[in-house]
Amino acid sequence: MSLIKEQDYGTPARPGEATVAVEIDGKPIMVPEGTSVMRAAAEAGIEIPKLCATDNLDPFGSCRLCLVDIDGRKGSPASCTTPVAPGMKVRTQTPKLAELRRGVMELYISDHPLDCLTCPANGDCELQDMAGVVGLREVRYGFDGENHLDAPTDSSNPYFDFDSSKCIACSRCVRACGEVQGTFALTLDGRGFDTKISAGAGGTFMESDCVSCGACVQACPTSTLQERSVVELGMPNRSVLTTCAYCGVGCSFKAELRGDEVVRMVPYKDGKANEGHSCVKGRFAFGYASHPDRQLKPMMRERITDPWREVEWEEAIGYVGRRMLEIQSRHGLGAIGGITSSRCTNEEVYAVQKMVRAAFGNNNVDTCARVCHSPTGYGLKQTYGTSAGTQDFKSVDKSDVILIIGANPTDAHPVFGSRIKRRLRQGAKLIVADPRRIDLVRSPYVEAEHHLRVMPGTNVALINAMGHVVVTEGLVDRDFVAERCEDFSEWERFISGPEHSPEAVEEITGIPAAELRAATRLYAGARNATIMYGLGVTEHSQGSTMVMGMANLAMATGNIGREGVGVNPLRGQNNVQGSCDMGSFPHELPGYRHVSDDAVRSTFETLWGAVLQSEPGLRIPNMFDAAVDGSFRALFVQGEDIVQSDPNTKHVTAALSALDLVVVQDLFLNETSKYAHVFLPGTSFLEKNGTFTNAERRINRVRPVMAPKTGKHEWQIVCEIAQAMGYPMKYDDSSQIMDEIAMTTPTFAGVSFAKLDEVGSVQWPCNEAAPEGTPIMHIDGFVRGKGRFMETVYVPTQERSTRKYPLILTTGRILSQYNVGAQTRRTGNTAWHPEDLLEMHPHDAEVRGIRDGDTVALASRIGETSLRVKIDDRMPVGVVYTTFHHPVTGANVVTTENSDWATNCPEYKVTAVQVTLTHPVPAHSVPALAE
Repeated sequence: MSLIKEQDYGTPARPGEATVAVEIDGKPIMVPEGTSVMRAAAEAGIEIPKLCATDNLDPFGSCRLCLVDIDGRKGSPASCTTPVAPGMKVRTQTPKLAELRRGVMELYISDHPLDCLTCPANGDCELQDMAGVVGLREVRYGFDGENHLDAPTDSSNPYFDFDSSKCIACSRCVRACGEVQGTFALTLDGRGFDTKISAGAGGTFMESDCVSCGACVQACPTSTLQERSVVELGMPNRSVLTTCAYCGVGCSFKAELRGDEVVRMVPYKDGKANEGHSCVKGRFAFGYASHPDRQLKPMMRERITDPWREVEWEEAIGYVGRRMLEIQSRHGLGAIGGITSSRCTNEEVYAVQKMVRAAFGNNNVDTCARVCHSPTGYGLKQTYGTSAGTQDFKSVDKSDVILIIGANPTDAHPVFGSRIKRRLRQGAKLIVADPRRIDLVRSPYVEAEHHLRVMPGTNVALINAMGHVVVTEGLVDRDFVAERCEDFSEWERFISGPEHSPEAVEEITGIPAAELRAATRLYAGARNATIMYGLGVTEHSQGSTMVMGMANLAMATGNIGREGVGVNPLRGQNNVQGSCDMGSFPHELPGYRHVSDDAVRSTFETLWGAVLQSEPGLRIPNMFDAAVDGSFRALFVQGEDIVQSDPNTKHVTAALSALDLVVVQDLFLNETSKYAHVFLPGTSFLEKNGTFTNAERRINRVRPVMAPKTGKHEWQIVCEIAQAMGYPMKYDDSSQIMDEIAMTTPTFAGVSFAKLDEVGSVQWPCNEAAPEGTPIMHIDGFVRGKGRFMETVYVPTQERSTRKYPLILTTGRILSQYNVGAQTRRTGNTAWHPEDLLEMHPHDAEVRGIRDGDTVALASRIGETSLRVKIDDRMPVGVVYTTFHHPVTGANVVTTENSDWATNCPEYKVTAVQVTLTHPVPAHSVPALAE
């Protein structure tokens, strides 16, 4: 397989019908109004030389290589900045143009190192290519005068170098940082010969605001910005199109390889979720897949105090099957269960839930997705009839007001965060509801109209107050409600109550009533308003109530069923949506259909050849409780570190210690594997063959760039365990699993590997009614028929601050790290975030005698841990914040067992704590803290 080459049309496409007729080099072409001459030529198959132009950036017109002649016009204008006009006749090749271009190229080459044969970009350099295209054979100016050949190289970034001696000052990196990423970390300083690229205030890349998204590296036409992996391994010679295995954005990448070694991950321009953009994790942090810590052989031990011993697959799988049957024989059919992973493919997850239901003979299957987004499934199903977001990511380009609640897109979903920033720079308004001042509240060229600094645990009071304003101030879209919704009058009476007014809840939420009213008017008065939310909504005791409250607000204002509107969860892991879709909950079969439904169960029983239980099984917390009680005895854990990720770590470890058999399937030995009896090595995304489903319901192909390093695919291991238990479960290829999913799950009826390979990706529902998928849900009607308004009573959380624990802890993620850090901690990303830090308001720190960098004890009624403090007014007084990426900190040691009333989703976002000084920093040595 060769490298996948994508055409660069020089300038962005213009929307609209092709209505303008032009002639280029005698070739007629029709293009939309506003199209550049350069792009029109490229679409006609005519390439015009260029260096500063590329089709994901606005035209700049600085390199002067793309000059053309236009009949009736003086001079030779730049084709990138010249729009077409009706009847225009363009010539791209004339003797005069050739001479002009060679002269321009001579100037570039006269101040550029002539080390092409040893340059790492040799063969992949646009400057080199253009020198050939314009026919440059000599440089008349020589190299005796002043030049930049001795300019320094910035090697501060762990992934790429900036060799300024090779910079041609085309500004593509600067523009990519601003236009694509929206960070504006790079600038073009100086004039004329003194022009240079600067990171921040003339410092290094690591000292600047650069977020290492790779947009500058992608844009650079020379070897000025070059990945170290290319320098070390050489230019790649083949590529495989696949999907990122980090967050729920689901970016498409070209994995570019040399032999079987990945050289670099290049974002795919035709990727529908990312459109050629990336973040530091997806672009650069793939090295964990070949990290020496990876365990590639199965391991076993009788007791968790014994040392591990490596065994062959046959012994490990046979042992698991035999022990599972023995435990069931002794303790009952329901004594065993499994946990699926949101990091695995749809096919792998489907296989695990099938093994539990058909081979284990029970419904004791749950997923990590329940501990983050199960309230989304419950709340949206009750109101709209489906358990997923309503829009595609591109829809936000049509939003006039964006309401972000309990999410931090620039850190947790950075590629989509960049898209939001682009829309805000175009004029959309932003409302942020979050205790913490996230970057979107104020960053270069972006500022929220309102930051609603809601106190943790009071989201429902906030959303009810917004609903109250909509109803009492006449902001309801009565036509939409009358036509599309039901139970509105009951909700209207409920929400109109004075107890829901912004004034009544001001003391509860901490939000000034006037600001809350103004923010609501902005949202309700917009032509198109959208809601984006994250774990700051769902990980609460009233998470499901809050999701229903947001659904109510969108319906009441008519913001459902078209581009630019909707209610959209931002999923944290790469396949949170898919793991839910595949039937990972104890009460639901694939497609969110209840196990008690006889017709649905009969479909699976016929296909699987097994009798399925009609009663829901155990959720993860129920499994833990039953393990401590002694009735639950064995657990299969697929790709999750539940000791580090689940709340109340002491209870989790007590449960695992009580089990007779714990089987862990993962890439690395982790905190959970300390309690395991069998470790089954898993595969990285570079070895997987299947699909992920992202936050916008987009099903993307995951293609293997190499064979499994372990010798087996994860779904094969699961099938063989089922077979060892006496259940005949076998597939020849993962595509057969997707075919079975499509056969049994209505929303996936039209999905197959062949379909995805043909069209790239689809968003479910994909079936006969929507053969190309469904980007926007609920256009003409809701899935359940009519949208249902639900009463959302505010019930204060049981977790309250007290004299002993006067602060409230909330948790979240940071850009450079991912989930429990098992992957990113084994990459260069540790340069940005080597430890979890506790963010604390200066007032709270001062009254405790704490300074920046001090080590403190963080204690709750559940447990205690220690970490360093970062003093920052991002947090309000009385609230502290930390991440959970490092097991040495173990933030979930202090989080409680409180959970959502409907789904048992843990209340990670509200924990009463105390912070006390343990190790002050010496006055003469205050360490710099990682951002």
